[in-house]
Amino acid sequence: MNYTMDMMGNRRDVLRAGAAGLAVLSMGSHAQSGWPVKPVTVIVPFPAGGGTDAFARPLSGQFAKLTGKQLIIDNRGGAGGTLGASIAAKAAPDGYTLFMGAVHHTIAPSMYPKLDYDIEKDFVPLALLANVPQVLVVNPRNMPFADFKTYIEAVRKSPGRYNYGSAGAGTSHHLAGELFKQQTRTFITHIPYRGAGPALQDLISGNVDMMFDGLGSSAAHIKGGRIKALMVSGTKRNPAFPDVPCAGELGLPDYTVTTWYGMWAPKGTPADVQARIVEDLRKAANTDELKAIWASNGAEFGNLTPVQFGAFVSGEVKRWTAVVKASGAKLE
Repeated sequence: MNYTMDMMGNRRDVLRAGAAGLAVLSMGSHAQSGWPVKPVTVIVPFPAGGGTDAFARPLSGQFAKLTGKQLIIDNRGGAGGTLGASIAAKAAPDGYTLFMGAVHHTIAPSMYPKLDYDIEKDFVPLALLANVPQVLVVNPRNMPFADFKTYIEAVRKSPGRYNYGSAGAGTSHHLAGELFKQQTRTFITHIPYRGAGPALQDLISGNVDMMFDGLGSSAAHIKGGRIKALMVSGTKRNPAFPDVPCAGELGLPDYTVTTWYGMWAPKGTPADVQARIVEDLRKAANTDELKAIWASNGAEFGNLTPVQFGAFVSGEVKRWTAVVKASGAKLE
């Protein structure tokens, strides 16, 4: 059975929640807290060098320009991103500790039955910052194939010979690989890491053969020739890499896997501070600098209100629960 993971599948339900979100946003110009009066920490639940970092660090620079205060990136990798999420959930709800999570955090509830936090109950959704397609990338020395056709022929001829790295068990990298195996009837071995950054470095060095990575973290390495892109997910090519065929062209019309990144605050963060954070995030996203970086990474800014983003997250939790159950994916 095929499963479509297109993030826009929840759009209709999300838009119904939009009107309520406008009230929160409208408070931005009336915020009386004076936030920020000191540096703000963003917990990024993966090691440096991964997809989350690819968006968090440029955002940090623009935040400093807009507010005059630092946005400090605190990388807390481990357990498929759930370790950092647990730390963030317990932070003081004062607006000075934020959490930049990803699609992985809507997968985690169905993969980690004993989480000590709830992504829907212990956090306040603020903004969908970026969404990017997954891309199949290979080490060109390990897999010196000219195109997807020769690649898939080799993989089918040698079940178990090749492997793929992921950001950890239960991440979108992992399930993108499992979905690929289902739809192509192939077998490749999963090698979980403590984040996309370490997995990507091992891909570049040749310690793993391939990855199903978010385009944001792979883009610079594809352009530099260190890894090769054979396919982007979905039914259309990505403008940043127009020469890379999409899954729909290659006989996989239902292989649509999107990686997205969002910002949350701990539950209890004052409403006026929430509004000011959202206001500054939107201002940063609209700068020419960030627009250029997002475009070069093949990404789009998710233009949702906080309430719409919260509804989207709820929909993603339900969808990924079904996908995990159907795939039989387990922690390794």
